Amino acid sequence: MDKIFGIYGDALALRSQRLNMLASNIANAATPHFKARDLDFDKAIASIADGAAQNDSVKSHTGYRVPLQAAMDGNTVELSTEQTLFAENAVQYRTTLSFLDGRLGTLRRAMKGE
Repeated sequence: MDKIFGIYGDALALRSQRLNMLASNIANAATPHFKARDLDFDKAIASIADGAAQNDSVKSHTGYRVPLQAAMDGNTVELSTEQTLFAENAVQYRTTLSFLDGRLGTLRRAMKGE
């Protein structure tokens, strides 16, 4: 399958995990002492391309976000930042999914002999 989908299958999985992290940050915007986390997608996908396992890459390239302005309750979520990053990542997720869908369509046509 790696030959068919290349790095795009891993990219989709990483984007999904990042969406979950960002969604968790947004959901905990009012939770005292919650620390916003994010995945450095570029470093994680490069690590996978170099042969690292996906889980290892996620663990290695996930960190806490440093807020521009600290909240009094210790929460590091800046809602506008998280919402923007979530929207950007969602578009990138959809783009990767569309690419993979196109690859599957090509395979279906090839199997039918079209």
